Amino acid sequence: MSHSNLFRFIGGAAMLAALHFPAHAYSGVAAIEPQIVDDSTLKPRSVAVGGATVLPTTRTIPHWWGSMTDPTNGASYGYNMVGANPYSCAGPDCTVVIQVDIVPLIVNIGGLSFSGSDVLAPTLASPVFQGNDYGATLFATAGAANHPRGPGGLLSQGDAGQMLQLQDATMRAQFNQAGQSSYHLILLPNVLPAVTISVPANQGTLRQSGRGVVFADVDIGWWSSQINNLRNQADPTHLAMFLTDNVMLYDGNNPSNCCVIGYHGTKATGNGGGSTNSNGNAEVQTFVWASWVQPGLFARPNGGTSWALQDIHALSHEIAEWADDPFVNNAVQPWLTPTAPQYGCTTLLETGDPVVGIGFAMGVNTYQQGSNPNGTQSADGYYHPEDEVFLPWFLRTAPNTVSEPTQSASANIGRYTLMGDLNPFPGFRAPATGCQ
Repeated sequence: MSHSNLFRFIGGAAMLAALHFPAHAYSGVAAIEPQIVDDSTLKPRSVAVGGATVLPTTRTIPHWWGSMTDPTNGASYGYNMVGANPYSCAGPDCTVVIQVDIVPLIVNIGGLSFSGSDVLAPTLASPVFQGNDYGATLFATAGAANHPRGPGGLLSQGDAGQMLQLQDATMRAQFNQAGQSSYHLILLPNVLPAVTISVPANQGTLRQSGRGVVFADVDIGWWSSQINNLRNQADPTHLAMFLTDNVMLYDGNNPSNCCVIGYHGTKATGNGGGSTNSNGNAEVQTFVWASWVQPGLFARPNGGTSWALQDIHALSHEIAEWADDPFVNNAVQPWLTPTAPQYGCTTLLETGDPVVGIGFAMGVNTYQQGSNPNGTQSADGYYHPEDEVFLPWFLRTAPNTVSEPTQSASANIGRYTLMGDLNPFPGFRAPATGCQ
């Protein structure tokens, strides 16, 4: 059995444009001319399947099972999450370290090579793996239209002065474990040898953003078969992470149905890794694939439209969803949000989907900080993690006594996303609503 969640941006092809090649030519093959993506058609969407039950296995990443009652319908919803149970752990047992096996993927397509090895160093230096102070941020997404850059302020104020990895800070805020709490979820990266994938001409093409950034556009079915082959070789007690640079996916056999920029998922062997009977302790491999996003691919110049959609935005989305829904089987009462209408009415507990494209500045980024290929400037010297929605939002908990309090006093007490008051959309100052 396998499940996956797809984080996507749907775009359409337009006219041909002049070539700007940040990637390297390979094997002496002349690069094909990319087509421009029409910025006006970029819309984020992801899909997944699920329904949570206890996962009785130790042959996977450390995880715990909990349940909460939704007060609006009286139903109890179970969920699996990564790490230690914040409601029952004590002392050092509250700190969980998970090894992350990173495989850079070198993708040859259309005469160019897009190397995940090129973005490995800036990824390792990013908030995903390095400690930062999440007490405040200098910039955050502002306004309901187009997700431009706005001023920052207090972020996770309870963790001011703490040096934390991004997902650690997110989980601590979600369960009000900020400050001196021993509760941590720490990711320990292991870099494995790079793997080269050559895309056949009928399975992908080259495309170009309105700011001149060239990227690979690959058929999702063909790509997923490559990832499936790689994850079969992974250690189920580690998170398998596959890293690419400017590689997007399309579906429906149509390159214009672009662009998936990351997904997470799981695969249960069902036979205990070779035994005919796993005795309820089967190997369950969890994984993420995400692409580094060059400034100017989605992000417009000078903090404009889709400001936060660059560098680690997709990776932060997938790791956060992996942590809150590692086996892609956590389901909740259906929700709908105007910030992401492309999902429609969904039951998925996917923490990044409602806030796709909304983010904040964190850390110092020195990679690809020059101008865009067309001379405009989208890079701003920071990394751009995505905001993440918390469990109480999905389960309509009000007041929210589960999560870290909001930056300013609120009748609901706790925040519903990591950004709290910095998230500009009123739908995240209160629990999720239904689909009526």
